[in-house]
Amino acid sequence: MIFRMDHMNINTIDLDKSLSFYKEAFGLQEIRRNEAKDGSFILVYLTDEPKAFILEITWLADRKDPYDLDDSEIHLCFRVDDYDAALKKHKEMGIVCMENDKMGIYFVEDPDGHWVEVAPER
Repeated sequence: MIFRMDHMNINTIDLDKSLSFYKEAFGLQEIRRNEAKDGSFILVYLTDEPKAFILEITWLADRKDPYDLDDSEIHLCFRVDDYDAALKKHKEMGIVCMENDKMGIYFVEDPDGHWVEVAPER
């Protein structure tokens, strides 16, 4: 029996803002979308260039309050081939929320408060 990671879901209050963030910050592209006929939800699936991982972003029409994300311990992680260029880009975007020089990683925060780790290819 073989298991393969397919996707991870996060929720958003502002779908357009979230989609713009993941496109600009990480180059993710929308590959499909599922909209409820009654307008109660929209699911948008984003992927990276090699299409190795899918991020599902859920928008719920009834949700008006921000999500409680506890201590941001659950997070996504992107590996990048040019760590210094990525850090520079994300600093220019004003989204770096924590740097850990000792571990050689940093985190950015998306519009809903989700933390995303960025680490160099190793």
